[in-house]
Amino acid sequence: MNHYTFRLNISYHTFQQHYSGAASAVLVMTEQGLKVQIPAMRLRPFLSQIGIKGRFRLTTDQNNKFVQLESL
Repeated sequence: MNHYTFRLNISYHTFQQHYSGAASAVLVMTEQGLKVQIPAMRLRPFLSQIGIKGRFRLTTDQNNKFVQLESL
């Protein structure tokens, strides 16, 4: 398993405007210095009235396939 930690601060309006499409993705810079692309649909459970804010951990398998995204 691979783990990537990162912080996000995306307003509700920005998320809805830019990432509402089914094929949309969010590009994040991890704390490890890597760029990781995450499908926007994976972030929807964390969307609130203020947007998506906080520190997250992405877990992938050995083939870099999504396993879990959690708020820290």
